[in-house]
Amino acid sequence: MSVVTGIAVYLTLWWTVLFAVLPLGNRTYAEEGIEVKDGGDPGAPINPNLKKKFFTTSWIAAVVWLVIWLVLKSGLVTLAPLSTTY
Repeated sequence: MSVVTGIAVYLTLWWTVLFAVLPLGNRTYAEEGIEVKDGGDPGAPINPNLKKKFFTTSWIAAVVWLVIWLVLKSGLVTLAPLSTTY
């Protein structure tokens, strides 16, 4: 796997993991029984903890990327069929 391919795979994994991690641990205004004023959405999270979720997303994506890299490096799966032109 080249450096550019590795970065592309990591970024794709990062965004995928982010959307899986975002809803975890959120409490909404409706769940807490807080009345929302000024047109706010009752389903919006009270405290989304985005900084914590970005760090969690980064290390999970790094672990998954490492597993993919190890599988490719060991030769169990190769990218050679993907790079041939027809």
